[in-house]
Amino acid sequence: AEGERDWYVIELLSFQLDNMYKFRADIAVLLNITPDHLDRYGYNMQNYVDAKLRILQNQEPEDAFVFWNDDPTIKKELTKYKHGKLYSFAEVKHENAAAYTEAEKLIFTEPTPFNMELEELSLTGKHNLYNSMAAGISANVAGIRKETIREALKTFAGVEHRLEKVAKVNGVEYINDSKATNVNSCWYALQSMKSKTILILGGKDKGNDYSEIADLVREKVHTLIFMGLDNKKLNEYFALNSNCKIVDTDNLADAVKAAYEVAQKGDTVLLSPCCASFDLFKNYEDRGEQFKQAVKQL
Repeated sequence: AEGERDWYVIELLSFQLDNMYKFRADIAVLLNITPDHLDRYGYNMQNYVDAKLRILQNQEPEDAFVFWNDDPTIKKELTKYKHGKLYSFAEVKHENAAAYTEAEKLIFTEPTPFNMELEELSLTGKHNLYNSMAAGISANVAGIRKETIREALKTFAGVEHRLEKVAKVNGVEYINDSKATNVNSCWYALQSMKSKTILILGGKDKGNDYSEIADLVREKVHTLIFMGLDNKKLNEYFALNSNCKIVDTDNLADAVKAAYEVAQKGDTVLLSPCCASFDLFKNYEDRGEQFKQAVKQL
């Protein structure tokens, strides 16, 4: 943020929004609101919601608010806040949609209408479809040419530690999703899995509700491997709410070894922890790097 630029793109966590008073977002983007960091907010979801919505507090009518139309929390809370012009997106067309899908196309309606084939998107998975919509709308509002937006959505390679393919060992795919520090992120990761899955979970619990992923675990996961310093909550929940083999470890290296031992050709080993990394690692990047290193040593 040093020097003059036409635009600054900033990711603001709820922690930062808690102490945001004068900042005004010309374009504010809110993808969804799902439970996270509840240990910081007195285990009160409304406190967390209030923190997230602070991104709107200084917006003027000429600003823009980009959001997922199908998030019930955002739609309910919108009535409490002033905001800029609304630009909503959803998988299925709705009234005043700025982006939606139809007939295998991704359609942007405003401010400059254009579309592209869904199969041209470089990133796969429903969560990446939503990400692409939000990014495309934001760039469109910022005045970036539609040809440039299309090219970016076709070629963007994704970010490290988010559904990052690490290696294939003995016909088993290993995927690093260390950035999934909450349950909702893990839901999207599991939703994108096409093969039988071994799921590695664990870390510092932030008041997690694992019921959100229970159905997907039953549908797609044959083995759960826990890797945190305290796996009691995970063990208690999934012992009753899954039909999986469960392996308990207290470190990532042993978790990867356990996954290697139970994996069959065609399986996927997915690190998507649902939890913060601070019990064993410096941050989620450190966790992801250690996972990749452990996989490469197999």
